[in-house]
Amino acid sequence: MGFFKDFKAFLMKGDIINLATAVIVATAFGAIVKSFTDDILMPPIGLALNGVDFTELKIILKEAQPEQVVNGETIAAVPAVSINYGNFIQLILNFVIIGFCIFLLLRVYAKTKEKEKESPEPASPPAPSTQEQLLMEIRDALKAKQ
Repeated sequence: MGFFKDFKAFLMKGDIINLATAVIVATAFGAIVKSFTDDILMPPIGLALNGVDFTELKIILKEAQPEQVVNGETIAAVPAVSINYGNFIQLILNFVIIGFCIFLLLRVYAKTKEKEKESPEPASPPAPSTQEQLLMEIRDALKAKQ
């Protein structure tokens, strides 16, 4: 019973909850960036490069072999062996865009923290004057007599 109680306490710590939230947000952010690069950024770049689709760029090391029938036996097709460098380029571009977005967010966050440090702290109310102190003492003395 103690194991599950300890495990529950571990899961309910603020750090774990914050980490889980960060992972969920990062996953959604990654999907947004992937869509941005795949659907918005890469088509114009591909068009500028004469219709090249980066994900299709590859170096074929061995051509694919179609399905064959030899001596009445069917030999399964063998897919091509290739180095898919276009997809790698696309993933690097995704990484750079995500890194840039995170950089911008952290920069804005740092500027807001700087502004908080620069803002003057509210001044404490001024101490009562000698005359006000004397009046407060008289008031307190009259209350004590009643």
